[in-house]
Amino acid sequence: MRSLQEMNCGIMSLLSDTAFEDPWSSFFMDVLSPLSFVKVSSVRMQGLLLLVFAKYQHLPFIQILSTKSTPTGLFGYWGNKGGVNICLKLYGYYVSIINCHLPPHMANNVQRLEHFDRILEMQNIEGHSIPNILDHDLILWFGDMNFRIEDLGLHCVREAIKNRCYCDLWQKDQLSIAKRRDPLLREFQEGPLLFPPTYKFDKNSDNYDTSEKKRKPAWTDRILWRLKRQPPTGSHTRRLPASDFYLSLKSYISHMMYTVSDHKPVTGTFDMELKPLVCVPLITLVPEGLWTTEDMLISYFLTPDFISSSWDWIGLYKVGFRHINDYVCYVWVKDNEVSFSDELNQVYINISDIPETKDQFLLCYYSNNLRSVVGISNPFEIQPHAFLEKDPLGEAQPQI
Repeated sequence: MRSLQEMNCGIMSLLSDTAFEDPWSSFFMDVLSPLSFVKVSSVRMQGLLLLVFAKYQHLPFIQILSTKSTPTGLFGYWGNKGGVNICLKLYGYYVSIINCHLPPHMANNVQRLEHFDRILEMQNIEGHSIPNILDHDLILWFGDMNFRIEDLGLHCVREAIKNRCYCDLWQKDQLSIAKRRDPLLREFQEGPLLFPPTYKFDKNSDNYDTSEKKRKPAWTDRILWRLKRQPPTGSHTRRLPASDFYLSLKSYISHMMYTVSDHKPVTGTFDMELKPLVCVPLITLVPEGLWTTEDMLISYFLTPDFISSSWDWIGLYKVGFRHINDYVCYVWVKDNEVSFSDELNQVYINISDIPETKDQFLLCYYSNNLRSVVGISNPFEIQPHAFLEKDPLGEAQPQI
């Protein structure tokens, strides 16, 4: 997951990002697609952006259930503050991912907690077997939460940071204090704060705020998670009693080398182990025969419980594609249908316009009802015309 807060949200920027891919999404796709990561989903609300990527082999087992925006600024009408959410099913488990930007300033702690609760209340998804987000197997919640360090003065805080005595600051951290008082908030776990406070810095430097305001450093940028029915203990590894689902925090760090913002970015790395509740994709795709640059046949098999739609389509992609619309070409499954039965279906796809290349390709079946990829083929090559030469009888023969 990648999340951003306080992106440029001027009118011209928003209009440009609506018509075209926003620059941050393009940047992350450029970096991650060579590593076989595909953008699965995204949601934006003004300056908030949440992106979810996955390795392409996992796509048939990821179903996007909903994307939501919850504005909390200006009495709930303005999206400069609030949260964005992507809810999905991962191998049959319910996972909710939230990126938020809560109100700033030391005195607004009560308002921050109210906004936290408001965002949580608004994330329920109707029309699903588990609509309440608190019943989901995993909630990942991160962003600019704006919690500050209470009581201690500026000099005391900076001296503690200088001497790396972060434990002296933990007890006065507003989020840590709130978790000790609020049973629900206490269910959200966090790794140890073993890095310097990530706010507020002079831009393009590693110096804490030297302006007239001289804001006190604080851990405003946080990553929390909650597993269903977990006991409120201090361990960073949780196991659900009703399923084989494990989550372990491997690292929780800030990256002090980046200076473009008055915040320092924070990353969390997790190991997730699960026993899949869904092991077989809804669609199995098979490219038939020797693929050459002309009309080719695709066979696909449906599981009995899959409900197809006239708006389903199969896309041809180069290995290393960026997102689901990054296809080379596609075919509507009902338009070019050759034959069908209860389980086996066949369609043809015209690939005559594809330039000759040695790249590898794969096929993805997109379900309009589920708004997700439900089947993916193994990678294969498309042979150029030169690969085939005519025999004396006029029949094409493969060259050896």
